[in-house]
Order: sequence, then structure tokens, then C-alpha cells
Amino acid sequence: MTTKISIPALLLLASCSAAPDAPVAPQDRLVVLISIDGLPADVLKDPLLHLPTLRRLMEEGATAEGLRCSFPTVTWPNHTTLVTGVPPAKHGVLANSYYDRAQQKVVALLPDPVFDKDEIVKAPTIYDVAHAAGLKTAGIIWPASRNAKTLDWTVPDCGTKDLWDKYGTASWMDELRKEGIPVDLQESWAKNNGGVQRDWMYARATAQVIRKHHPNLVLLHLVEVDHVEHAKGPRTPDAAWAASQADDRVRDVIEAIEAAGMKDRATVFVVSDHGFFGYTKQINIGVALKKAGLLTLEGDTITARTAASVSQGGASFVYELAPGVADKIRAALSGVEGILRILEPKDFPAEGMTTPAVDPRMADLVLAAKEGYSFTDSAAGDRIVTETPLKGTHGYLPDDPKLYATFIAWGAGIRRGARLPVTDSIHVAPTIARLLGLNLGSADGKPLLGALK
Repeated sequence: MTTKISIPALLLLASCSAAPDAPVAPQDRLVVLISIDGLPADVLKDPLLHLPTLRRLMEEGATAEGLRCSFPTVTWPNHTTLVTGVPPAKHGVLANSYYDRAQQKVVALLPDPVFDKDEIVKAPTIYDVAHAAGLKTAGIIWPASRNAKTLDWTVPDCGTKDLWDKYGTASWMDELRKEGIPVDLQESWAKNNGGVQRDWMYARATAQVIRKHHPNLVLLHLVEVDHVEHAKGPRTPDAAWAASQADDRVRDVIEAIEAAGMKDRATVFVVSDHGFFGYTKQINIGVALKKAGLLTLEGDTITARTAASVSQGGASFVYELAPGVADKIRAALSGVEGILRILEPKDFPAEGMTTPAVDPRMADLVLAAKEGYSFTDSAAGDRIVTETPLKGTHGYLPDDPKLYATFIAWGAGIRRGARLPVTDSIHVAPTIARLLGLNLGSADGKPLLGALK
């Protein structure tokens, strides 16, 4: 009898038959997860972009056509998905901000101004599991990690000096100061949109902790690409420059690994948290709610409301604040130019979101915009849709290729030349766990065997 083997099975066998690296104990390994915030996967195909480091890693390692991200495709939930292997419905970081019904105000999660990690992240992270196994961990401005007890060396993704001093690892901060790394300029650079300086500082802090402390798992978040794409639009000359400077920061980390003599036991993942759309039109949800009598505006102040919206760029969370207003909200939003979909709670699970019945922070309706449009909460004026110079944003439904995030893996344990199709970001953490000999049993994702030796 002839046994038939499917194409996926052949691919799996091929990936498993590649010559393995010499065995390395988990406590001697190093895995670095670098997130370049907002770097779309498709820009890596542009031959005019100056990305020598990323192109080297792609040639020598594994890459995917893209990562399909969690919805909404914004920073805080997606960085949490990357380290938990589960969608927002399970890890609890629902968006960059939400409306608190009890306090009747918007609560910002970005950039960790209010909550510690254990207050908002409800699923085990890869760094939790690594720490519990006796491995050493570091996090450099990783979103939703403030005051994480399972990061041995850390500075939080906070913009103020008091929060950096309070939640950064004090002994490590002193080391960085002594080595000329200006950690006390974090607040000044954050307030003045100094993303280039900040990325430079974050990469050098990462290099220092690798060189001096030899952690097993390092998380690094780079910010400037996202800043530039918001201000100038994606796939523009400004965005190309920002991607090039991020490439330089990845180079800094690779050089630190090589200088520390750890190349043969180090694995580097370069990912992003979402792609980007450009837009020239804004959908002002507050104006739509005002026209429907769902909020009252006196001057610049909202004096009464029975509905609220919280913009997430290409998505908007809309909250019912009084009984019986659901139909009025739907009527106010139906047919508005630029709205692609109005999702109701029955639609949420398919998009990886929880429902307001389970979590009161969740909206009652979620709006998804078309490409070229972005949401605002503004109630000023009488025009629901207004024009704006070209800018960029994200938050949209995740299935458009322009929204796909980057995935590159390089180094020990990675199969040279592996090319993966579009995959989901929930698979990143389990792949790291596999390399470190850990069991991230809580994850929905699975190790990307096609990328591994």
C-alpha cells in the first residue's frame, strides 16, 4: 500500500530534517525580540529602502510574508499578543484606551500611565514563564509591562522621569548612567517627540544588558517608525528614512551580541505590531452622535451624553451610556462615508475581542474604517467627515496586506532561507518558548516549525 503525504506534512518534515545547531542549554541561550513599532511587512520588498541589516537577517534566517495582527491593530494589544500568544479577548489589553463607564471618562493605557502589568495583562507572558523557569529576562520600554515582577532588568514604556525612576530597575539605571547612556533625558525626549534619540538610547541599553548581564530573553521596543508614519504617512520618503534608522538600531543589537561572543547561541526576532494606511479624511464620531442628540456640546465642553466614542485610529469603540440608545447610535452611524463595518458583540469573538457582557471596558459597538479614513472623537462643527493633509494610522481590520506586520527570525535554531506564508502574531511567543525549552501552554498559537531547525 502506498502512503500519501500531504504538502504541509512534507514542509514540516523538511523543516525538521535541517541540520540542527549544537545543543545549547536554555540557561546559556539568548533570545532577543525586537519590535519596530509600525513597520509594515510590505516595505521590506522595496529595493530602494536602505535596510542592510534587515536584509542580511532575512537572507541568513527566516521571514514571513507578514503577521496578521490582533484587532484593533494598535500598539498596546498587539505587543501583548506578541508575548502571550493569545488575542485581546484572553490577555485583557483591549485597545490603547477605553471608556470607563463608572468614571465617565477615557482611560489611556498608552504609555502605561495608570496601570501595572499585573493589573491589565490577564494571560501568562513569555517572560513570566521564562522567569519562573529560572531564566533571566529584560524589557526595554515594552508596552504593558510596567512594574512587571518577572523582568530582571527593565525600564517601562512611560514618558515621564518619575515613572522611569519608580519602575525602572534602579541598579541597572545607575549602570547605564555610568556608561554615558542618558536615561535621565527620557522625559525630555518623549515630550519633544525625540524618537530617534530614544531609539538610540533603548538600543544602547539593550546592548549593555546583553554585554554585561547575559540575559536569556530580551524585549526591545523601537518607536520612531510609528511616529513618522503617523505624521507624514506610510511609504513616504520620511517613512523610508525612519525605517533606515531603525535598521541601524537592529545593527547595534547584532553587533552587541557578536561582541559578547554570543552569536552561536543567540536568536533574534524582528517583528512589528501592525502595518499602516495613509489617510486624508477624518470621520468625526462625536459630530455624528451630536447630530443624533446623543451628546450635548457647549463651547468645547460636552455637558451631557448618552453615548461615547474612543478612537483607535482606523477603529472606533462606541459605548452605550443609557438604556434604549442602541438603535439611535446605529442609525447615526449607518451609511456614514468611510465606515467599512459596524461590528456588534456577536461579531467580536471572530475578531479576537471580548464582549461588554464579559468585560465592561469593552465597547458595545466597534467601527472599522476604510483605507483613506481615520476616526476622531471630535464633536466640533457640523461635518461628520472632514479632509486633512496626508497622515498615517492603523487600528483597521487586520486582513489587508498593508496592515500586515513584519516577521524575521535569525540566528541559533533558525533555518536559513525559510520563507513562511502570512501567519498570525499569536505564534511568535510559542516559537520563542520552543527555542528556550519552555512550555507556554496557555497560548493559542503554536511554534512556527517552518522557521526552526
